[in-house]
Amino acid sequence: MTIARTESTTLSNGVKMPWLGLGVWKVKDDGEAERTVTSAIEAGYRSIDTAAAYNNETGVGAGIRNSGIAREEIFVTTKIWNAHQGYESTLTAFEDSRRKLGIDVVDLLLIHWPVKDKYTETWRALEKLYRDGYVRAIGVSNFQIHHLRDVIETGEFVPMVNQVEYHPLLTQNELHSFAKSRNIQLMAWSPLMQGNLDHAILADIGAKYGKTPAQVVLRWDLQNEVITIPKSVTPARQQENADIFDFALTPEEVAQINALNRDQRFGPDPDNFNF
Repeated sequence: MTIARTESTTLSNGVKMPWLGLGVWKVKDDGEAERTVTSAIEAGYRSIDTAAAYNNETGVGAGIRNSGIAREEIFVTTKIWNAHQGYESTLTAFEDSRRKLGIDVVDLLLIHWPVKDKYTETWRALEKLYRDGYVRAIGVSNFQIHHLRDVIETGEFVPMVNQVEYHPLLTQNELHSFAKSRNIQLMAWSPLMQGNLDHAILADIGAKYGKTPAQVVLRWDLQNEVITIPKSVTPARQQENADIFDFALTPEEVAQINALNRDQRFGPDPDNFNF
């Protein structure tokens, strides 16, 4: 599968979403977020993934406005934080995010984590925002199969996206298969394993194509039909992360990378978190 830098996948409701985006977790809202977003857009990124919990929505919005690129050309994702889950509190939290971002319509709104006894009510609020036209697509983050079943069975809409920790050491095959069967687009956070890229097969494949292990992993994401959102505040690294559209892995190479799976998480377990 060959994907151009600006090429998008089509979500289940017909909305187009870029395969490559910029993640901004831990990017500070002291001018850094604004600079980071602006430089990424200059590098060709057209999708920005933030969250209320990142405390940088204001800077992200400023970076988008300062980029000189029309708002409708930038796909903006944000998320409802755990402390704000529930029906009415989600609606209020969304208004706060929209105000900080300085945009009228959010492209994708996600439930950040499946907070027990809250996420189905939160999903009901997302459905209202979607029906009312305040968001173009709705989805979830860090949902396991049983969480997805809950919202599918109780809700009006099937989540359009599930953003999860996904990388060669955590391929989530069963979850990925379930998502495909329900036309839910998988999206990878922490795609570069927080820098744990020292695996011989990644180096060997990279040497063949003149690419870094990070570029090989990001290309692997795309060929597995998973949206990827690597984070970098450095313009040169942003360019490098986006330089993954001029080569393609063979099916054998994809399988070799798949075989690195150890079901290893670098982030929290969605079935056992306390925040």
